[in-house]
Amino acid sequence: MSDLEKHASSHDEREDRAIDLDIPDPDAHLSPEERDQIERRLVWRLDLILIPWLCLLYLLAFLDRTNIGNAKIAGLVPDLGLTTSQYNIALTIFFISYSVFEPLTNVLLKKLRPSIFIPIIMFLWGASMTGQGFVYNNSGLLASRWFLGLTEAGLFPGVNYYLSCWYKRSEFGIRAAIFFSAAALSGSFGGLLAAAIEKLDGKGGLEGWRWIFILEGLLTVVVAVISFWMVHDFPDDARFLSEEDRARVIRRLRLDQQASSKHEDWNTRYLYDGLKDWKMWLGMAIYMGCDMPLYAFSLFLPSIIMESGWSNNSIHTNLLSVPPYAAAAVLTVIVGFIADRTRQRGLCNILSSLIGIVGFILLIASDSPAVKYAATFLGALGIYPCISNTITWMANNTEGVYKRGVVLGFVIGWGNLNGIVSSNIYFDPPRYLQGHGVVLAYMIIFLFGGSILMTTLLRVENKKRLEGKRDYLAEGKSEAELDLLGDRRPDFLYTV
Repeated sequence: MSDLEKHASSHDEREDRAIDLDIPDPDAHLSPEERDQIERRLVWRLDLILIPWLCLLYLLAFLDRTNIGNAKIAGLVPDLGLTTSQYNIALTIFFISYSVFEPLTNVLLKKLRPSIFIPIIMFLWGASMTGQGFVYNNSGLLASRWFLGLTEAGLFPGVNYYLSCWYKRSEFGIRAAIFFSAAALSGSFGGLLAAAIEKLDGKGGLEGWRWIFILEGLLTVVVAVISFWMVHDFPDDARFLSEEDRARVIRRLRLDQQASSKHEDWNTRYLYDGLKDWKMWLGMAIYMGCDMPLYAFSLFLPSIIMESGWSNNSIHTNLLSVPPYAAAAVLTVIVGFIADRTRQRGLCNILSSLIGIVGFILLIASDSPAVKYAATFLGALGIYPCISNTITWMANNTEGVYKRGVVLGFVIGWGNLNGIVSSNIYFDPPRYLQGHGVVLAYMIIFLFGGSILMTTLLRVENKKRLEGKRDYLAEGKSEAELDLLGDRRPDFLYTV
C-alpha cells in the first residue's frame, strides 16, 4: 500500500471511529462545499471569541513579569539599595516559584474550569504586581516576586493547553503564535508605557519606577474581573456554543485524532505516560534552548541598549526597546502560519534559531553601538518565533487531553526554570560577554541541535509507521484500547 493510500485509509478509519463514538454530524445532509463553508465560519467565530482576549491576558502577564527591567533603569536598584547580586536574585526567585508550580496547573485548569481558574490567578498576580510598587527593601521585593511567579504559573501552559483542545493540529500553530506574539508586543507596549509612566516620578511622593508597578498591576486586576465573563470553558461546556456547533467542534477534533475534554478522567497513568515519552524530554531541552534566551533578552534588553552607548537616558532607552519586539511579533505570526501550512515545525525552528545565533555573535564580536542595536533585532527574531512553534510542535505530537496537559506543563515548566540562568549571567557591562555567550550556547546546543535531532527521530518513526512496522501495537485491540494508545497508535503520524 502506498503512503497516499495509507493516509486515505487512516482518514476513513477516523471517520468510522467518530461515527462509532456516536458523535452527531449536524451537516451530514450538506454537500462538501457547504460543509467547508460552515466549518470556516465556525473557526472564524472561535478565533474572534477566544484569541483576542487571551492575547490581552498574556500581554499583561509578560508585561508584569518583565517590567522590572524598565524599573531598573528608572532607579529601582539605587532607591532600594540593591547590589547587582540582590537584583539578580529578585529576578531568579520569580522563576523558582513559576517553574515549580507550572506542571500542576494544567490539571487544576481542567478540574476548576478555565472561566474560573484563569481570572482568579490573574487577579492574584495583579495584586502581587501592585504590591511590588510599595516595597522598601530587598526582602519585600523578593516576597512580591515570589508570589508573582506563583500566581502567573498557570497562564502560559494553561492557555496553550486550552487552545489545543479547541483547534485541529494543523490550525493550532498560527493561533499559538498569535497568542505568544502578545509577549513580543508587551515588550513594545511595555517600553512605551514605562516611558510614559516614569514621568509621574514624584507624584504622590512615589518614585517613577513604583508607578510602573502600581499602575500596570491595577490594570491587570481590572482586566481579571472582566475575565470572569470573557474567558470560556472547554468545547464540551462552553456556553457560547449552540448544540450543533458543539457537535461540530468535538467531531472535527475527534477526526483529527484528538480526545474530547469529557472523554478522559484524571489518572496517574497520564503522568507516567508523559514521563516515559522521549519526545517530552527532548522537547524540554529544545524549549530551554529558546526560553532561557527569551528571558535573558526581555529582562536585560533595556540595559543592553543603554550600555551599548546607543542611548544615554532611561526614557530614550525604553523607547528604543520597542522596535525589536515589534519585529519579533510580526515574524512569530508569519512562522506560525508557515509551519501550519507546511507542517515543517522542526525546519522552522532550525531556520529561526540561526537568525538569533547570528544576532548574539554580533553582540559578542562588535563594539559598534549601531551594530549592537541591529543585533538585538536579530536576537528577538531568532528567539520569539521558536517559543510558540516549539509548544505547538509538542502539542501536535502528544495525544490525550491529560497527557498533553502533563507534557506541556513539564516542557514549559522546565524551560521557565532556566530563567534562573537568565537572571544570573549578565554581570559584566558594558559588553556582557558572559551573558551573550551563555545565551549563544543555549541556542546552538539545545534549540538548534535539539530541533535537528527531534526532526530526524520523528521522520524515522513516521517512516516505520507508514511501512507497517508499528502495526503490531494495534493487534487484538478494540477501538477503545487503541484510543488509550494516544500518539502511540500506529496510524498516528507525527508532525515533523
